[in-house]
Amino acid sequence: QVQLVESGGGLVQAGGSLRLSCAASRSIFNIGAVGWYRQAPGKQRELVAAISSGGSTNYADFVKGRFTISSAKNTVYLQMNSLKPEDTAVYYCAARLPVELDFGSWGQGTQVTVSS
Repeated sequence: QVQLVESGGGLVQAGGSLRLSCAASRSIFNIGAVGWYRQAPGKQRELVAAISSGGSTNYADFVKGRFTISSAKNTVYLQMNSLKPEDTAVYYCAARLPVELDFGSWGQGTQVTVSS
């Protein structure tokens, strides 16, 4: 497993920006993929963006053009621009090791609140 610690959440006005960080206990190069998920109250958890150890990225349609996922050494970032109230959620970082079929390691989450 991989230990993950998120940071960077907070309260921001609509249209503002935040950058989330996910610090991993091993190099991103040795992790198959890292993803950012979010869960709003009363809603299911959903994938926001993911990045592979090779640098390939994918995004949910609802964040394309606004969010950017990137990685450096042991940290994965989620740059969030043009935030909307509907982006309010707890954001979780998750890791999928090369031997895993799904994301098996999770962080504790960081709250993002976007006010209108």
